[in-house]
Amino acid sequence: MTITILADSASDLPLSYYKENKLRFIPLQVLLDGQNYQDLQTIEPNEVYEAMRNGQSPKTAQASPEDLFEIFTELAKEKKQGIYIAFSSELSGTYQTAVMARNQVKEEFPNFDLEIIDTKCASLGYGLVVKSAVNAASNGASKDELVEIITFQAQHMEHLFTVDNLEYLARGGRISKASAIVGGLLNIKPLLHVEDGKLIPLEKIRGKKKLLKRVIEIMHERGANLDNQTIAISHADNEETALEWKQAIHDEFGTDSFVINSIGAVIGSHAGPGTVALFFLNKLPETSS
Repeated sequence: MTITILADSASDLPLSYYKENKLRFIPLQVLLDGQNYQDLQTIEPNEVYEAMRNGQSPKTAQASPEDLFEIFTELAKEKKQGIYIAFSSELSGTYQTAVMARNQVKEEFPNFDLEIIDTKCASLGYGLVVKSAVNAASNGASKDELVEIITFQAQHMEHLFTVDNLEYLARGGRISKASAIVGGLLNIKPLLHVEDGKLIPLEKIRGKKKLLKRVIEIMHERGANLDNQTIAISHADNEETALEWKQAIHDEFGTDSFVINSIGAVIGSHAGPGTVALFFLNKLPETSS
């Protein structure tokens, strides 16, 4: 791969994927018990979920400015072209910090060629964008072609999230504590989506079966050629539900290509254990249709 691709831990791709494909990994940070951890490197998602079940409220922070400056400087010294595919700027300050770090590096290395793309995506929606870029780069795509592919995928990526316990959203100030109590008593399952990079409540649905039925309906409304794309499902220590969704989607649309992985510690710190998220494209590139 002649172009260096960089991505951060909010993509919720396993660390092994970065190593196997020689991507530059940028960890976001989790603060727990007074300690600062690097997502996937010094803390695992299940550690965060266990802490949350025990009443703790982890905090998160963007990627370290020092780490970004160091990585970018290394690329500049090696005269490598790079594309940093970044987590939504509406959910983290990492994108803005990366732009500042690149500008600092360019003061010493004015020819440094690093494209930074704000995907406005999260979790495996962001991860699918990264995977598309890696596949294209492996097939010899130029930098301009990669930017076009990344931009298309990011603009057409649908995100659907649901949480298992409204209490975790209440702890983070996403909903009121009263709403969490009432929602828990009524078995309310909130459905959220991402709009222009922001996590937005979509509907409140009572019960898991009705929720899955509504998810399938939304896929019919928004999806494009769902049998001919890779669909991703991420989960926070809730593989059973993720596999139920996978089977339902396969049965409904005939989809065979799936990516399923755990939600990382950073996104999981806000959503809480039990969360399940689904990602698919609402439009396919002309060459794939």
